[in-house]
Amino acid sequence: MQYRRLGNSGLQVPVLSLGTATFGGTNEFFQRWGQTDVKQASRLIDICLERGVNFFDTADVYSGGASENVLGAAIKGRRDKTIISTKGSFKMGEQVNQRGSSRYHITRAIHASLKRLNTDYIDVYFINRRVKPTDAYRLGGM
Repeated sequence: MQYRRLGNSGLQVPVLSLGTATFGGTNEFFQRWGQTDVKQASRLIDICLERGVNFFDTADVYSGGASENVLGAAIKGRRDKTIISTKGSFKMGEQVNQRGSSRYHITRAIHASLKRLNTDYIDVYFINRRVKPTDAYRLGGM
């Protein structure tokens, strides 16, 4: 497997990664793509790791967090062998502060993702929409 440096992060990532939008598949939109459960996800991750693909991408919005739950369970005991990226900023609830790129929302979204992924760190965190440079700068201090 070929690896490349991811921007200025210092991370070396494979040229291929596995997207996990189907993990959990609990709402109508994602059910159309599939409903990958923990057992199936574990097998997919086994196959990827055997081939040098150790980068897995998810998002809090995928099936309302179910994708992160499934991924976290599927990588249990081998977190040190994986690179995890997740995303935030889309609507995760009905309250005004449960969406967007404010420091308030993103801080809470990251903590919720950490809990669902059952890990104490996230390798790469993407904001799922354009943000003003000042917003991104403020988030950088987290």
